[in-house]
Amino acid sequence: METHDSLKLVLPNDMSYMPIAQMTVKEVARKFGFADAAIFKIELALEEAITNVIHHAFEAGERGTFEIICERIPLGIKLIIKEKGLPFDPSQLRQFEPSKDLDDVSAVGLGLFLMKESMDEVSFHNLGAEGKETHLIKYIYDKSIDQLCSPAELTAPVTPPGPAVITGKIPYDVRGLEPHEAIEVSKCAYKSHGYTFFEDHIYYPERIIELNHSGQMVSAVAVTKDNVFMGHSALVYPTLGAKIAELTFAFVNVEYRGQGCLNRMVDFLFKTPKRFPLYGLYAYAVTNHIFTQKSMVKFEINDCGILLATSPDTWVFKGIDDQKKDEKGQRITVILAYKYLEPPAPLTLYPPQHHRPLIEKLYKNIHSAEHRYATPDRIAPSLPEESSIIETEIFASESCAEIQIRRYGADVLREVKRTLREICLKQIACINLFVSLEDPATYFLTSELEKMGFFFAGILPQTGIGDVLILQYLNNVPFDYNKVLTYTDMAKEMMAYIRERDPNVSL
Repeated sequence: METHDSLKLVLPNDMSYMPIAQMTVKEVARKFGFADAAIFKIELALEEAITNVIHHAFEAGERGTFEIICERIPLGIKLIIKEKGLPFDPSQLRQFEPSKDLDDVSAVGLGLFLMKESMDEVSFHNLGAEGKETHLIKYIYDKSIDQLCSPAELTAPVTPPGPAVITGKIPYDVRGLEPHEAIEVSKCAYKSHGYTFFEDHIYYPERIIELNHSGQMVSAVAVTKDNVFMGHSALVYPTLGAKIAELTFAFVNVEYRGQGCLNRMVDFLFKTPKRFPLYGLYAYAVTNHIFTQKSMVKFEINDCGILLATSPDTWVFKGIDDQKKDEKGQRITVILAYKYLEPPAPLTLYPPQHHRPLIEKLYKNIHSAEHRYATPDRIAPSLPEESSIIETEIFASESCAEIQIRRYGADVLREVKRTLREICLKQIACINLFVSLEDPATYFLTSELEKMGFFFAGILPQTGIGDVLILQYLNNVPFDYNKVLTYTDMAKEMMAYIRERDPNVSL
């Protein structure tokens, strides 16, 4: 991240240092623009996090230290509490029940409950030999379209009749977002998809403004010659400094569909200068209709994966009458597509032997460089590190999770199995696993991961851990392949390939 707005504090594991920690974070939060009410919540969450670390990460009488890292992020503040103490699994804590008396000794889990109530995001990260981190995120802007729209707009039917589509072609402009138009973006998202976007930043106008200001989001809008808002599309970097961005948040108000807005906005996004280098982009196209898939072909964003059942069937597609009518109860599947914006350097990749023909074909489909597909010069993986580094992110509203193996260690299979079990116990429906094709260990370990129930889903270039192989796991998800609509020959071939190897099909 290209910013100096960060601070690290190293403290002894002694509760008497708590006021120093709280005062420091309080002043940093005030510097970042938080008001007193929000600062109070940040202090409360920090107190609970530090208490957890001191009481659970260290044995009685053990002397040690922990770090508090304060970072400005595009939407607010991120606190990282890092230590190398005893392993701690917050999922094993009993859930606190607010209805009970706070003085009742059974109120276990109160600290975790208060952290989650006070902050917008709370997550725990096991870094193996590097220790553990607790991440606390608080956003500075809280006004969503719930507060900014009129009661009539919010109580309107989910699929209102809306204005008639303008049949004749009209002149309009495509340009970058102006701050006062962010509210129109949020309204358009609601009018197109209701509240079904799992990334809810799109419903907060001030967050849209801040993301564009930071460069993490690049928005294009279409407006009439009278500056009436027509539609929006964006590129969103998964993190600041990432090599690739997602083409997403594309929607057009019903009356302006058919004007070619989407094509022009995407073309604008390709060509407009960006604050950070961008080497490629990816997009997801739903499979309960083929319109988005057709658009990807038009933009030369080509298929490289299929992720089954990644989103709930509550997703709304207003104004699309030709989507399948029998989709109720079927979670939504998406086609993953990719486009290089800069010629990629040739890589040495280690695809597992049984998937190599399709992986080579997918790279050819996305017009990749001539990579070298290698077989390791050994008969077993080399895992010099004892501990793996595995990161997990859960998208609760989607009932979907991502596991990313950042470093293979000798414990990798055990840790993946443990992580998978924890996610399944949370009743998450779909789990996507990302493993590096640039690591020779992937050649050997893919088959072992597939024995756990994972199966092939595709590839994605230039991620934070390099080019990756994507594997999927469905957690007792009813799924009918016949309900999935695919448009391209490559998507049809991938779907048949995945269906043959999905362990759930035989059940």
